[in-house]
Amino acid sequence: MDDDARKQRNEFFRDTVRVLISLALLAGITVSFWLADQIFPDISLEKLYLTFLAVTIIYLIFTVIRWIALRQIREKKTRYSFKRTVSVLYYIIIIAVTVRIWIDTNYIFVAYGIIGAGIAIALQDLFKNFVGGILIFVSRIYTVGDRIELEETMGDVIDIGILNTTLLEIHERGVQGDQPTGRITTVPNGAILSSKSFNFTKDHSFIWDEISIPITYDTDWRRATELFLAIVTKETEEITLQAEREIARIGEKYYFPKKVVEPSIYLTLTDNWITFDIRYVTEVRTRRILKDELSRKLLEAVEESGYIAIATENIIVYEGGPFEGAS
Repeated sequence: MDDDARKQRNEFFRDTVRVLISLALLAGITVSFWLADQIFPDISLEKLYLTFLAVTIIYLIFTVIRWIALRQIREKKTRYSFKRTVSVLYYIIIIAVTVRIWIDTNYIFVAYGIIGAGIAIALQDLFKNFVGGILIFVSRIYTVGDRIELEETMGDVIDIGILNTTLLEIHERGVQGDQPTGRITTVPNGAILSSKSFNFTKDHSFIWDEISIPITYDTDWRRATELFLAIVTKETEEITLQAEREIARIGEKYYFPKKVVEPSIYLTLTDNWITFDIRYVTEVRTRRILKDELSRKLLEAVEESGYIAIATENIIVYEGGPFEGAS
């Protein structure tokens, strides 16, 4: 038995024990209120009995649904998302049934309206985050494992709760190249209702990146272009083919015009040098690694070529004052 199968078996055993204990506790409370109502008839005792009976039945139904579904789901991310979704639906139904039991039928819709208005006014942020959580689960704006940017916070999603999303933060506090800072960041789910969200891994695993190199005007820019393009094309060949396949797949889901994914170089003339902007595709999670590899190979090529000179900004000081230029 492999480790994953052993973990799933242990998880199933723990869940079974927890469910049996919870059911026994709920059943005991339900029976207690039923007996109390039989001995001391009272409308409050009856409603308490009906409330716990409903909670017990709903809990049992959701537990059975959860067990049946999880036996068919093998992928970890899907299992996690399903359990979270079931948890949210469970609490919604419990609240609705409880209100139905305790509020007179003639006033049930009025009660729902008053309760909803009260919650909306008194708990605006909480309600907004709750609605945002439902929207995230239903529309799958992002799921656990995705790399997103929300409210100017970028990170990998490690948990999606009813009210908040937890991220393993990247690209902050001096850490560059989209690498983790080590901080755990919590973002309110309501942020997706009022701000833009960016998902870097929802439908494809690549993004475009660039390296800029300033080259002096006395460099043979044509040969430099051919050299740089050959290096980048060779080093990104595999991810370029992968990007082409993913774009073809995306085109079946969205209106997604064909994009150029092959490496390309764009030149910009400045007062001091020619800027070579080298554009290529890279995997989202390994962007810094590939950029480092390409930068090293490009530097080695410059050193070995003998005809490419990197431009640098310097200040030459004369007796009459400084003069800015490039070398």
